Amino acid sequence: MAHHFREPERRQKALLPADMMEWLPENDIVHLIVEAVGMMDLAKFEAGYKLGHAGQAPFAPQVLLALLIYAYAQGVRSSRAIERLCHRDVGYRFIVGDSIPDHTVIARFRQRHSSQMKTVFLAVLRLCREAGLVKLGLVALDGTKVQGNASLEANRTAASIEAEIEKMLAEAEATDAKEDRRPQQGVALPKALARREERLARLRKCKEKLERRAAAAAARQQAKIDAREAEEQATGKRKRGRKPKAADPSIDPDTNANVTDPDSGIMKTRRGWLQGYNAQIVVTTNQIIIANDVTTDANDVQQLTPMLTQAQANVVAVADADEKDTVTLGAVVADAGYWSEANATTETTDCELIIATQKDHKQRAALRDAPPPRGRKPKNMTAREQMDRKLRTGHGRERYRRRGASVEPVFGQMKDCQDARHFSMRGLERCRGEWDLQAAVHNIRKLHSESARRAAKTRKQAAERARKAA
Repeated sequence: MAHHFREPERRQKALLPADMMEWLPENDIVHLIVEAVGMMDLAKFEAGYKLGHAGQAPFAPQVLLALLIYAYAQGVRSSRAIERLCHRDVGYRFIVGDSIPDHTVIARFRQRHSSQMKTVFLAVLRLCREAGLVKLGLVALDGTKVQGNASLEANRTAASIEAEIEKMLAEAEATDAKEDRRPQQGVALPKALARREERLARLRKCKEKLERRAAAAAARQQAKIDAREAEEQATGKRKRGRKPKAADPSIDPDTNANVTDPDSGIMKTRRGWLQGYNAQIVVTTNQIIIANDVTTDANDVQQLTPMLTQAQANVVAVADADEKDTVTLGAVVADAGYWSEANATTETTDCELIIATQKDHKQRAALRDAPPPRGRKPKNMTAREQMDRKLRTGHGRERYRRRGASVEPVFGQMKDCQDARHFSMRGLERCRGEWDLQAAVHNIRKLHSESARRAAKTRKQAAERARKAA
């Protein structure tokens, strides 16, 4: 029986230098992250730094990148929260050591290098392929709406945006005239004026977005008019029905744009409306992301070809030199959001398309109740009828059934474990960079889980051999 309690000696100095490798178990994900980042080529990250000048040395990019990946893996994205955890959490301290980066350093690093996160994603994907986790033959494509760093209340109509721009320009002219009458003192630009200039830039970006939207709508309307006229000339008969209105490129004063993040749009979800983006992923059956993107389009139908093109390019980029000419995606499954006859015609011998023609719950019910087709495929079937028939075959049923278990859990894991429900940055390009980072984090978490599983299996086999030898 023990005669005393064990209590910590908080004032005892270390007799030997601390070994940081002993701070955490050897199977902790932080070791994998540090090793993975250490293997990456970060030349483009390092290109913007100026070394050898006066002032404090900058933090190494591999330190800040590993810190961001580890924080996102823990569901922490706030730069202030990351700085605070670097003081308190042993995993964060393992990465940064005794030099704690300020939250502004972390935030600026994430913004400055958002365009380079695609290389990080590909580097992690290459590690997954080397571990045998990238299994092709069947991949799934899907999208989800992600909240932007803006609110629905920040939307303004075109008329109000124009009025606010004119008001700010008038205020700027009055301020300039007032400053011209004062003697020049060489002072910096006031913060209030700088904020006004930033807001004016966002308002102008909103106006440009509305102008592009109006021009695109006018072009589509003109195309309809031209097609109608061409049909009438070909047939020599006037087409029945109301004649389309003339194309008008002017902006509708009731259309709106978001003044906080002009690139974001109003998206409809099952839980209502949000101000954000449409995030896309292509995953393997074992839930490894092989392609990802962010778009401002609310629907998915235009994303099929770009996403599959990117997925094919990515798997070729990470493949061995002798496999690059033979690697293919195989079959692709997607829900009804990607269905169109135009998309169905893009099927090739190397990339089979299995796309639902109706909403997922209706498609599942139809496949459950409808009998499989028999006999030869009838001639003169439409593209939709051909896809419906393919879905009812045993081959199509089995592959479409695996869609939900492949791609939908990935969104759940990213949103629940990595807090990927909303973006931290603003603007389409920066949000794309953040989604690249989220996808890389998801893959590295999968790689860590597989590594831990294999290590546990190896230990179990070694113990079994030792038991038999004894």
